[in-house]
Amino acid sequence: MEGKDERLDPVRSFTVKSLRLDEARWQEFVSEEGNQVNFNSFFNAQDYCHLFICQDPDSRLSVSLDFPQNIQSKVICVSKTAREAVTKENSRKILIFQEVQGEEVLNFIICVTEQVTCPLLSNPENSSRWVSGVIDEAFRLMERQKNEALVMKAQIEGRTFLPHPDALHDDALYDAAKGGKVSDMKLLHTCDWTIIEWAELVSEFLQQDSSQPVVDGLKPLPSEEFHFWKNRRRNLLFIQQQLMSSRAQLVAFIVERAESVYWSTLRDMYRDVQEGVKEAEDVTLNLSPLQKKLEEVEQMEYQQSRKFLRGEEVMHGLVSDPGLVLDDVRLVIWTLQTFKETYSQIRAQLEDQSQDRVSQSWDFPSHLVFIHLDNFLHRLQGIQEVFCVSLQLYQLDQVVLSGVNGRMWTDVAKNMYRDFLRHVTVLSHCNCDPTDSDDQSFELYLDQFQVQVSDLERRLVSVLSRALENCSVSSSAAKLVNMFGFILDRRLIQDQLRPYLIRLVDMVLMELDHTKLLFYSQREKSKTFSRFTPTAAAGLCWTQQLRLRAEDSLTNYRTVQHLCVDSGQLVLQRFQQIVDPLQDFRDRLKSEWSSQLDSDCGFVLEQPLIQFNQQGMLGVNSSHKLEAVLRELRYVIRERDMELRPHAAQLCTCRDDVTQNYLSLSHMVACYNQVVSDVLQVELPLIKDQLQDLNRTLSELQGNTWGSEGLQQLVKQQTDKVLMFHSSVTEARANTDAMTHIIQGWAELHLLQRSAESLLDGGATEQSYKRIREEGQELLRLTQVNRSLYRATDCSESWFRYLDNIDDKVQDGLFQLLLRSLHFLSDNMNPQSCSAALLAVSLQLKETGSVFEPSVGSGLSDLLTTIISDVYTAASLPPRISVRRQGNYQMSLQQSPELLALEQAVMQRLLRVREEAEHLRAGLDKYSHLWQSDRRGVMQEFLTYSRPLGPEELEAEETPPTLKDFQREIESLHRLSGEVTHLEEVKVLHGWLQVDLRPFRDSMLSIIHDWKNMYTEHLLDSVSDSLQQVTQCGGGGDDEESSSSSSFPPTETIILLETAGVKLPEHLSAQLQC
Repeated sequence: MEGKDERLDPVRSFTVKSLRLDEARWQEFVSEEGNQVNFNSFFNAQDYCHLFICQDPDSRLSVSLDFPQNIQSKVICVSKTAREAVTKENSRKILIFQEVQGEEVLNFIICVTEQVTCPLLSNPENSSRWVSGVIDEAFRLMERQKNEALVMKAQIEGRTFLPHPDALHDDALYDAAKGGKVSDMKLLHTCDWTIIEWAELVSEFLQQDSSQPVVDGLKPLPSEEFHFWKNRRRNLLFIQQQLMSSRAQLVAFIVERAESVYWSTLRDMYRDVQEGVKEAEDVTLNLSPLQKKLEEVEQMEYQQSRKFLRGEEVMHGLVSDPGLVLDDVRLVIWTLQTFKETYSQIRAQLEDQSQDRVSQSWDFPSHLVFIHLDNFLHRLQGIQEVFCVSLQLYQLDQVVLSGVNGRMWTDVAKNMYRDFLRHVTVLSHCNCDPTDSDDQSFELYLDQFQVQVSDLERRLVSVLSRALENCSVSSSAAKLVNMFGFILDRRLIQDQLRPYLIRLVDMVLMELDHTKLLFYSQREKSKTFSRFTPTAAAGLCWTQQLRLRAEDSLTNYRTVQHLCVDSGQLVLQRFQQIVDPLQDFRDRLKSEWSSQLDSDCGFVLEQPLIQFNQQGMLGVNSSHKLEAVLRELRYVIRERDMELRPHAAQLCTCRDDVTQNYLSLSHMVACYNQVVSDVLQVELPLIKDQLQDLNRTLSELQGNTWGSEGLQQLVKQQTDKVLMFHSSVTEARANTDAMTHIIQGWAELHLLQRSAESLLDGGATEQSYKRIREEGQELLRLTQVNRSLYRATDCSESWFRYLDNIDDKVQDGLFQLLLRSLHFLSDNMNPQSCSAALLAVSLQLKETGSVFEPSVGSGLSDLLTTIISDVYTAASLPPRISVRRQGNYQMSLQQSPELLALEQAVMQRLLRVREEAEHLRAGLDKYSHLWQSDRRGVMQEFLTYSRPLGPEELEAEETPPTLKDFQREIESLHRLSGEVTHLEEVKVLHGWLQVDLRPFRDSMLSIIHDWKNMYTEHLLDSVSDSLQQVTQCGGGGDDEESSSSSSFPPTETIILLETAGVKLPEHLSAQLQC
């Protein structure tokens, strides 16, 4: 029950107003599970006539069917005006509301009335002054107040209170009545009305029936029946107690003495109450054993219902977890159906037992018991159908169709899935309780959903029919049926797809016929079978494949067999028509194969194991035949029902041993033949004795056949010997190959290398020497290892020849190394083949003249001699392998004509480049006068004669130089400086000798600069003298006067110096400014 229940509206209005509550607090109050149980019991059960709502000191609301205990605050009492169920139509008419105080208030009112007010009013001393009649009216008022309090207290306790007559408060009347005098008609009339009121109250209570809720269409629980009889018995005892009280006895006495017509009514009331008490006690006694069990069942049912069938959560499960909710619904359906079945079984057993003895059965219509359960089950079955269909249609999301139009049909299925999701979402959000069988609005949602599902089914049939039409083989159609198997059990889909399913059966029949035709047309053609397997085995495999093909067709039919059962016998008959001939053919193949195989096995078992051919090579005897037989036996083992004949059975029994022996012998033969076929001429004398020993031991294997016993140990022994010999020889050959690889690596070693400037970087490197030395030691070590592997003695002639052979290879490798290095020198000193300079010298100017560093004569010759010596030194590094040859490898190789020829070619190229270098140096001697002449003498000669004198001029006229003479000499030096500056920095002679002219050029430029400074310093001194003279004369003279006392005019001299690029000193510049 939730707050939106319309039956709660009157209760909510009164309670909120009385207790001053807000709506949120009221909604929280009515949503609690325990409060919902109390409200449901009050509204649905007739037994509960009062509902009490109160607020504890902590301001927490509570509701109960009994008057709350120890409550001092206000209590709201909700009472029914009639004993019937409360509905939304009669809730405002049948319910009345009262605000009462707690239990202590009622007790206080009753106590004060009985013990204080009434005694005070009955005391004559207190009422003597009152006006006549006032005291009686006060007594009646107090009596009425007490009766109302007692009635309210009884209602609160769920009991019926019989009010006392008001007239009995007068003690005089009471005593007169006790004395037998009934003369007051007012008292008699009061007693009559009291009896009438009592009769109405008792009659109304006795007419209450526990079956009334069922008749009214309500759903009472077993606990309500127990409460009914328990409350009935308690209330009847309370009524009986009241009827036996003194006041009730006085009323009876009065009406009996007055012979009132209501005496019989009171007497009948006594009797009815006594019978009712007896009936209630009997029923309570009989129901008490069932109460505990039924309460457990009721509690379990309530908990399970709350757990599995929460109304809103049921339909929300359609989109969250339909599988889990469906399991819960099925569990509840199974439980309830099991309950009904158990009830029927127990009732039948009771009827059978009642026939054996005289007893009265408790017969009542079962449909009254199960009418609500049946309606609930019907609703659950509808919900179950919705979830089953939803789970089926949810699988549309996984559908993927193939074929030409597969993508299109897949998209159509996806669209149907999206439509289904929309329908399910609408149904899951319905605003009604699906588990309430009385709520018929959910049926409208179910009907609408069924219509939508039917529409989806028709659309799905359209897609399936098109897809089945495109299937050309039964396997694709069967896959399609399996894919949509989740929905094919729907009757609408089955009926519309039946023609296409029949077409699938026809395809199965055609495939079976085609398999049969293929068998009969190809069974006698051996080439039909595989060429890589034995013919018989291939035939059996072919027939097995045909059988599997037929079984696949039958499996495809069984996919739809439950959908179209009419053609089952025909399909099975066609299948049997194929299987039987296939089995007969297989039996014949097995028989023929067994006979031929036995003959081949007998031949193989008589053959020797190995034999030598004419070339001396070893071979496994009848190897191809043996392999074929073993391969056939491997296929035979797969055919479990094939019977083998004696020879085949013998070979099959020891097949693993024979196979192992064959593999061992094949490996042994391959190793033996490898040693013999690859033997070297120098190696053969070393292994000759071992080969002879092996041939003697192998003759034992030639005397045994494949059928001999105890071969495995013999084969293992001989194989181990051959493999050990093969391993030693193979390792020795690997060592020889390693030595050959080392020796060949020397031919590719670079003893001479260029530096970063592409020039020759001295002689052989220490790294190359180290490698040759270490590899030479490795060669010596490998030869000693091979001596152990070949089992050779140190002094045997065969071992000496073997060492000489290795020694020749080492010497040849070193020869190739030296030849490569000398070729490197020769080729890089050849003008036609060299690509860059190989050696470098520099031309320098010294006191003695221009010279080469190092000298192109003895210097380069010594350098090349050293390089060639380093090359030959590499041949002396490896130790000598041969023990019979004296000296190292260098001594042997130095006499090689080819190497000597290369040495001579290198020296001849050195002589040719020396001539060209001298010619280059001679061409630069034209500047020799600059470093050979005495500058002071030349300057003095120039200052005297204004020019240098020739050798033939012994005497000449003294002519002092002019500024033009100075200018001529300075410009001449400037031209020489330009020529020297443009000399080549580096010049390569004969393509391999690089001459560096930069030291010579730099020296020449320095000398020319000194010559130029000699002339310019003289001019600067002249300018300085002129300026000094001008200063001493006081500045009074002009330029011409100053110049008259100096050699040259200062102005022209300064201009000449500036033209020559000479900057005046600072002191001269300061004098000019002054």
